[in-house]
Formats: sequence, structure tokens, C-alpha cells
Amino acid sequence: MEHIAFENGVLYALDQRALPVKEEVVALRTVEDVAEAIRTLLVRGAPLIGVSAAYGMAISAAQNAALDADSFREALRADARLLAGTRPTAVNLFWALDRCEREILRELDENGGDTRSAARFAQALAEKMHREDVELCRRIGENGATLLFDGARVLTHCNAGALATAGYGTALGVLRAAREQGMRLKVYADETRPLLQGARLTAYELYKDGFDVTLLCDNMAATLLRDGKIDRVIVGADRIAANGDTANKIGTYGLSVLCKAHGVPMTIAAPLSTIDASIETGAQIPIENRAGEEVGHFFGVQTAPEGISFYNPAFDVTPWENIDAIVTECGVLRPPFAEKIRALFAQKDQTDR
Repeated sequence: MEHIAFENGVLYALDQRALPVKEEVVALRTVEDVAEAIRTLLVRGAPLIGVSAAYGMAISAAQNAALDADSFREALRADARLLAGTRPTAVNLFWALDRCEREILRELDENGGDTRSAARFAQALAEKMHREDVELCRRIGENGATLLFDGARVLTHCNAGALATAGYGTALGVLRAAREQGMRLKVYADETRPLLQGARLTAYELYKDGFDVTLLCDNMAATLLRDGKIDRVIVGADRIAANGDTANKIGTYGLSVLCKAHGVPMTIAAPLSTIDASIETGAQIPIENRAGEEVGHFFGVQTAPEGISFYNPAFDVTPWENIDAIVTECGVLRPPFAEKIRALFAQKDQTDR
């Protein structure tokens, strides 16, 4: 079952809040619908947020195609701001919006202000970005599979699979590619409190795909690492700074400390679009703070006394020194990362010209 599809101007998305109990597809017909879906985690995962935002821009262009060129341009930019205000940490969102706004408005200008042509271009661009994401995830998987071996025991945190991308996945894409090459893997998935993306999404996704997967509470990972039962930890990323510092789901930093203490390699799998070369270190990454209700309630059931305070950052930052490798569609980077990241972006700039 596809978890995201665009048909007749409507974005259809699998409601990830309902998994694994229900597989419900929601029709997102307006830019406001797409923004709310991103804000409420109906769609989530940095690459998927970016692709969903691109479709949001296509919807905006289509719904404003009857306007004159100047009004179309203003409406498109306003909708881009609406989508940009949904979640602050995942840089793929802003990368996708910047690309869409830039390319759609360039198409508008080059076609003499033809808004209907720009709207058709916007849909084609979103569909292209959708296909690109699936393909680059496959390349990430192939590159990352070189770090694994037959019988490897891998621990992952949160969900960086097909559900978090347009398809195939980043961290889980590495596992898929390794299995396609004939490797047998044992996968351990942290449940990922407070919203249980590891339990509800990663375990669900891997089980459906026939992986040998074991679910554990977040605070059990330390024992597995201490006892030598994990060969590598592989996670995704929501934003990577120019020096390799990486923001990912809360709890990733703690895992990296445990990996360093027990000599287990810690690997990040993410596309180049997740690297924010405009910021020097992870200290500059904005961290989303979410409602305390997510901590004080467990899917509708109150688990903490009323009136107390809650601490609920959605992400934390792992310093580059704790990371063994960053896997992108362009290859595997080893620390120190800053110079290698600069070289990658310089090469990309040359290619894009």
C-alpha cells in the first residue's frame, strides 16, 4: 500500500497517527490540510515532510491558477510561509519549499506570467521530487549496506523507513539494501517515547516486510550494547550541521553516548537535503518543543499527575565526535566531517550549474 499519492489535485496520505491499529488514508485537498497534516504528525519524517510540502505547493499553484501573475506569486509565497511554520527542525521542509518557490516562479517568469502553465509545472515538479526521494533513498541504502555483514545485529531509533520518506527509507533503506544483497539481519527497534514511532511505525514496517525485528523500551538499549549484542546503530536525521552534528529524534544523543562507551559504531543515514550547510554546528539547530500532554498522557490515558511541568523536546543533537559514519546518496562520509561536507556541496554546485 502506498503511503503517499497525488491524484487529481489531491494528496492522499496514510495517517501515521493511527498505525499500527488502523491503515487510514486521508485526502488533503488544500494547503491548510497539508500544513495541518505535517503539524499533527499525520505525515512525518524529514524527507516525507519535504515531499508533502512540495505537493502542498502544487495544490497552492493549482488553486491560485486563475489569478493574475502578481497575485499568483503573492499567494504562492504566502502558502510557502504557512507550510514553513509547521515544524522547525526538519530542514528538508525548508529545502523543498525554497526549491519549489524558486523553480515555480522562474517558470512563471519565463512563460510570460502564464499562471496555468506554472501550476502544471508545480505538479510535475512535486512528482519529480517524489521520484527523486525514492531513488536517492535506494542509493543511500546501497552505500550503507557496505557497512553491514551477514548476521549483523542492528539497533535503530524512531522511524527512518519508507514511512518517513517517499519510499524505501534512509536508515531502514540500508537494511533493505543489505537484505536484497543476501544478508541476514537481526533488527532491534527502540519504542521511541513519547509517541512510540519505533513501536508503531518501525516495528510495523519491518514486520510487514519480513524482517527479524525485536521491539524494546528505550531504556533497555544500554544493556544490549553493554552485553555486546549490537554490531551497529543506524538512525536517520532531521538536520545535519556543516560539521556533522546531527539532530534526530530525542534519545539519539543518549544512544550515541552509549555507543561510544561500548565501542559500537553509530551511523547516520540521510540525504544531502538534510545537511544544512548554512549552520556551523548543532548548537544552531532549532529544536521543536512539543506539548506536555504527549508526556503526561499515553494515547489518551493520563499517566502523570495534573499540574506538574513537562519537558518534551522532539529532537536532540548528537555531536559529530560520536558518529562513526554519515551515509548519503553520494557515499559514506567518515569523521571529521566538515571538510568532506564542504567538498560534497562544492561538487554538487558544479553539477547543478
